[in-house]
Amino acid sequence: MRFKHDFRGWFYKFKNYCRVILYVLLLAQLVKLKMIIRGVSFGRNVKFNGFPMVRRVPYSHIILGNNCEINSSRYSIPLGLYRPCAFVTIKKGAEIIIGDNSGCSGVSIAAAKSIRIGKNVLIGAFCTIIDNDFHNSDPARRIAVESKPVVIEDNVFLGFNCFVLKGVTIGKNSVIGANSVVISSIPPNSLAMGNPCKVVLKRDWD
Repeated sequence: MRFKHDFRGWFYKFKNYCRVILYVLLLAQLVKLKMIIRGVSFGRNVKFNGFPMVRRVPYSHIILGNNCEINSSRYSIPLGLYRPCAFVTIKKGAEIIIGDNSGCSGVSIAAAKSIRIGKNVLIGAFCTIIDNDFHNSDPARRIAVESKPVVIEDNVFLGFNCFVLKGVTIGKNSVIGANSVVISSIPPNSLAMGNPCKVVLKRDWD
């Protein structure tokens, strides 16, 4: 059925336009101030949609490159978000580094050692990236935190709700399918998916 005058649709569009203006003129600047106070370093033209959660221990680093987009607001993506982005360092000397022109929505990143994300990386909604197990599988060592660096190279795309676990490197130009659990490294130019995540196709994107 076609509507000649979709007033409710236009009202919704106008309301979203006003919300964007509010974020640009006021809230985005408050978010940037909050990030500075929390010790987050970021480059030029970084766009914060909503307030990320940041927990940074002393002498650790959270660095965002130029032109990154961090979506934490409920309305910042078409399907909506039920959680903000979370950037957490667990130990002294830990680092979370995100390269230029990368973006994420509702992502959770926790580093005890090192998580490095390259340039032009897109991280789909509700992905989780951790370089540690938080709790050891050995009952006698349950509280011991074991960590191995995570590297996500340039031009990678992580689909919705992926998990990237400790010690993983995802090669450049690779695509990881939605709901995948990445427990081992993925070579460059790969399409990979599943639990555990496996390469299903190689492409020449160099």
